Amino acid sequence: MSLTFSDATADAISVHVVAADALDAWLQSQPDHVTKWVKSSGFSGSLGATLLIPDGDGGIALALAGYGTEAARSRGRFHLAAAASALPEGNYRLERLPTDRAEEEALGWLLAGYAFDRYKEQKPAKAKLVPPEGVDAARLEVIAAGEALTRDLINTPASDMGPDDLENACHKLAQEHGAGISVIAGEALIEENFPMIHTVGRAAARAPRLIDMSWGDAGPTLTLVGKGVCFDTGGLNLKPGGSMGLMKKDMGGAATVLGLAHMIMGLGLGLRLRVLIPAVENAVSADAYRPGDILTARNGLTVEVNNTDAEGRLVLADALALGAEDTPDLMISMATLTGAARVAVGPDLAPYYTDDGAMASALETAAARMADPVWRLPFHAPYEAMIEPGIADLDNAPKGGFAGSITAALFLRRFAGDVPYTHFDIYGWSPTAAPARPKGGVGMGARAVLEALPEVLEL
Repeated sequence: MSLTFSDATADAISVHVVAADALDAWLQSQPDHVTKWVKSSGFSGSLGATLLIPDGDGGIALALAGYGTEAARSRGRFHLAAAASALPEGNYRLERLPTDRAEEEALGWLLAGYAFDRYKEQKPAKAKLVPPEGVDAARLEVIAAGEALTRDLINTPASDMGPDDLENACHKLAQEHGAGISVIAGEALIEENFPMIHTVGRAAARAPRLIDMSWGDAGPTLTLVGKGVCFDTGGLNLKPGGSMGLMKKDMGGAATVLGLAHMIMGLGLGLRLRVLIPAVENAVSADAYRPGDILTARNGLTVEVNNTDAEGRLVLADALALGAEDTPDLMISMATLTGAARVAVGPDLAPYYTDDGAMASALETAAARMADPVWRLPFHAPYEAMIEPGIADLDNAPKGGFAGSITAALFLRRFAGDVPYTHFDIYGWSPTAAPARPKGGVGMGARAVLEALPEVLEL
């Protein structure tokens, strides 16, 4: 797997990007033998279609990549990734590509080279692209590598991606970028006042832990918090089998912030970064926590447990409370937190919450530029009463089923203190294959955040 561009400019095969409504005009500028070949092949310029045009020696003279209609393009992204997957191994350069789509299509081409091949040989795209003119190739390669890290972590089953394995992945990332890292694990979590992380993870064979990574020595401060539930049985509120099958991805928030951290550090952004990951398994055992238990969080708030399957917000709460103690300029959490978010926006959109209008505006603009769609949902204050059970300060699973993603976000906000705070309730999984996104783990929101940071933090 190679997520890099080609530097073989001289030997690259031209790929002409031709929209359906521009095909006739393109053909008029071509020699007769090319026109006849294209027409006899039935190429219509439809989105995702490709055609190789031979030269007189039996080689490839050039290739065509259909760019469809404007309406078809509006219904997706990374359209030329389909061409990258269809073309034979070799070096290619794009011709006639609209300049405003060059970065998106170049990144999509890179990501078409991703495959999760840890357990079985796969067949990613072998067609390598010469970066289009004006595109920052080095930057896109770093972004693609961060996305690949996220995907690899999510795709790895819990047998090989428990809390200890997630810690090892963090150590590897810290070593690559010269970051500092510390870990508090097992009973030490109680001694260091991370009671909810310990409680959620104590029933598992592999000890719970809080991973704390820091990088950078100048500039504004950014803290990323990622939910690292490496497998979620639901605890004593055991999930049915059909709901448990994808729970290896319940550490998708941690995977996404680690991918984002790689991008930030690899690009050398002028900020001070902290990454906090509460890494646990939510298991069933004699000492598993119970429905009805009341827990006391790091910041002193008490929480009534009405469902042990709402564990992500519990471990995030302690990590957010720790992050808030340093009053960073911005704190962002990412978590595969609620099914309600998926019901609301489906698997392709990354819903997020913020009270900061400038942050929201920057994210929306950045998301469009980076082909990383996000959707703002509200921290709706009138729903605060829904997370206040009376017997404790907070309820981890309000009854009734209404506004499940919003109430979870409101719960988390209670632990962010007065720090500027944004929360992403992501899915972290592509249920079906799409251009540049094979079925499986996927990053959501990271590229949008990366693009928005210079404006939000005035870098």
